[in-house]
Amino acid sequence: MISLKPIRALLALLLLATPAFADQFVLFDVTFPFSQEDAMNSKPSQSHYYVKEPDLNPARPKDWTAPVDYRNGTVHVRIEVLEKPAGGQPTTWSVCYIPNKGQGNGYGCTNTGVYKEKGVYEKDVSMTEFWENKSIIWEQGVKRMDVVMKDDHNLHAHKRPDPEKFFPTKIRLTLIQVSAGAKYDPKPVPNLPKK
Repeated sequence: MISLKPIRALLALLLLATPAFADQFVLFDVTFPFSQEDAMNSKPSQSHYYVKEPDLNPARPKDWTAPVDYRNGTVHVRIEVLEKPAGGQPTTWSVCYIPNKGQGNGYGCTNTGVYKEKGVYEKDVSMTEFWENKSIIWEQGVKRMDVVMKDDHNLHAHKRPDPEKFFPTKIRLTLIQVSAGAKYDPKPVPNLPKK
């Protein structure tokens, strides 16, 4: 009879020596108009657009640290500005992770970057470098995303004295979570225009 112990030991060694496969998933992909009335009436906070299920991927991981490490990866932020008032007013959106369980501040935010005109803007952001990222207990997952319209000085859009420079607008915002050590790949993301 052949002993399976050496084979099991070899398999265990191979599994330990093999790096984890890189992975990515779409956290959300939403297209929405946003008017001054929307900004003034969003609840509980003004200038907010709330992304929750079913728009927030229901298959997102419960634990962002294992078995795939998204916590130490990157987020690919893609904003497509479909409508914007003329005049080139600098605008940005904060994109905030609202966890199932937080600490300290209780949530953390990255942003789209500042834009002035219609078009597509993309960037990769380290998950360990954005504002208050350590206030999220990543092992407990994310329950909601808050998207907040602001000017280039971090002032909420509804507080501006010149709302006609911001509203109405329409955007498509897509966040793709990329695992540690991996690079964003647009090919598997549904409904993106081919370059």
